Amino acid sequence: MKQLLELLPLVLFFGAYQMDGDTLTVGGWSHTFDGIFSATAVLMISTALTWLISSLLEKRNDKRLMWMTLAVLLFGAATLILRDQRFIQWKPTVFNWVLAAVFLGSQFIGKRTVLERVLGSQLSLPRPIWTRLNVLWIGNFALVGALNLFVAYRFEEAVWVSYKLYSSIGFTLALMLLTVAIVAPHVKDDGEQPEGSQ
Repeated sequence: MKQLLELLPLVLFFGAYQMDGDTLTVGGWSHTFDGIFSATAVLMISTALTWLISSLLEKRNDKRLMWMTLAVLLFGAATLILRDQRFIQWKPTVFNWVLAAVFLGSQFIGKRTVLERVLGSQLSLPRPIWTRLNVLWIGNFALVGALNLFVAYRFEEAVWVSYKLYSSIGFTLALMLLTVAIVAPHVKDDGEQPEGSQ
């Protein structure tokens, strides 16, 4: 459910971009959509609302969503103020590469990786499995960031907007499936850890 909520701003971003040139009228207020700029404003508002709703539902501040919201607001504001779409196009790359760096740093700093700190109370896995998961997530963040730039600079803006939506869904599903494939052999059906997983 939370993953679907997090994808909603991208769906709205994509939808707002598709309405380029259309005018929306509500009461006495009207707005004519102007491509990436209206889409960026929609992304900023919906991302902030997603963070607030998620925090209210979970009764705690989701720090990852908070940082994502701040990144969207920062890069989005630069896009709107300077009327330059490159800022919002760089946001996914910067955010994903920062996450890759944080996950990589946790491999060497401290006793536990980021994933182990987040999921360690729910899963008891052997150290090599935590390391393998961490490397998988580092690779995912690095690849997603690099591909985002490749598409942004090699293709038209409309292609990048579509890529952003569909790749987010695809990479999220692939990462979840690979994570489950790595974790599943170390978890019994009844939720208990198999021998030697401590």
